[in-house]
Amino acid sequence: MMKSTCKVAVVQDSSVPFDAQATTEKTCILVAEAANNGAELVVFPEAFLGTYPKGLNFDTPVGTRLPEGRHDFMQYFEGAVDIDGKELQQIKECATEYNIFVVLGVIERGGSTLYCSIAFIDPKLGLVGKRRKLMPTGAERLIWGFGDGSTLDVINSELGKIGGVICWENYMPAIRSAMYAQGVEIYCAPTADDRDTWLSSMQHIAMEGRCYVLSACQYITRGEYGEDYRSILTNNPDDVVMRGASVIVGPLGEIIAGPVLNEKTILYAELERATLIKSKMDFDPVGHYSRSDIFSLNVDKRQKKPVHY
Repeated sequence: MMKSTCKVAVVQDSSVPFDAQATTEKTCILVAEAANNGAELVVFPEAFLGTYPKGLNFDTPVGTRLPEGRHDFMQYFEGAVDIDGKELQQIKECATEYNIFVVLGVIERGGSTLYCSIAFIDPKLGLVGKRRKLMPTGAERLIWGFGDGSTLDVINSELGKIGGVICWENYMPAIRSAMYAQGVEIYCAPTADDRDTWLSSMQHIAMEGRCYVLSACQYITRGEYGEDYRSILTNNPDDVVMRGASVIVGPLGEIIAGPVLNEKTILYAELERATLIKSKMDFDPVGHYSRSDIFSLNVDKRQKKPVHY
């Protein structure tokens, strides 16, 4: 159960593309800033540590793959992180120092496959969970593997029950129901979607789940990716690649903070347990409003391994 009140932060800033160590150091600076402003939990955007390669096509025309694209993938792979690697250990130490829970979008190396994941870092317990994106969107499927149900757990913490759903997974009704049924109270939505339509989705989820929704997206320009970045979108260093639109929404769909566009910032909000309880008086999607006599959802949370011995 969520504590009576807690202060949360949502980071709207940029990675240091393809440089995991530099991004780690930047992450720790932002974690410290959020904590020094009283935040007990901080949420970062999708693929913040490891890079969201917006505009790259990895040279993949139908029926073939070109050498230049394989070189881009090698650079991308080398800029990703291991879930038990030194970068996340450094961020864990920062979380401990500042006593703040960190929800961080990462590109995770799993063997020779990359996964778009969320790392959940408790200041006392360290890495307490991860979420691998179940359904990469569009061309993301070329560079990211598919997660399975084994990482769908909601995290129990001293602040409350924390869940994570990544970018367009939020359009999947079944995964939202899986979060609601686990009692998610702080619903984190790291994303790379900065469109106007994203806000209405976050408000809908907050009202549907009767939970707090914290959505984090990067603000980053083309120039931050470097001169050699082979984007098909733009080569003007001043052009905005992602404009942010991060937001914090309350359990009746009310906007508490944001959305903020075209700047780097940290959003803050005070969350109240009482508001969560009051919101469910007339609607509980997995309780009195569920009609479980008619509808049901089966979730397979077993880890799927390609080879069994």
